[in-house]
Amino acid sequence: QVQLVESGGGLVQAGGSLRLSCAASGRTLSNYAMGWFRQAPGKEREFVATISRSAQLRTYHSDSVKGRFTISRDNAKNTVYLQMDSLKPEDTAVYYCAASQNRLPTSTPRVRYEYNYWGQGTQVTVSS
Repeated sequence: QVQLVESGGGLVQAGGSLRLSCAASGRTLSNYAMGWFRQAPGKEREFVATISRSAQLRTYHSDSVKGRFTISRDNAKNTVYLQMDSLKPEDTAVYYCAASQNRLPTSTPRVRYEYNYWGQGTQVTVSS
């Protein structure tokens, strides 16, 4: 069992930056591919970014955040990050991190059902 706790959300002006963190306990994160999703009010939860568990880290970002957001991980700290730059009002959402087990080392899962464990989420609000 993996427990995930997100932090780093808050209120920021458009064009600003935030860095989200996802700290894990219970199991070492190096065994899991990790992802970030977000859910805006009245909308489905959508994929944002993913990072593989292999030493040769592979990442994938959704088109809506590509070039602005960057996912990374520090296995020594058992933590995954999402650096968010050039934020836009449409980035406003609750952001969730998730862990995916039983994946190939280079796998970059991109859909909800591929993830086994979820955090409680952290709110990000971008004002115009």
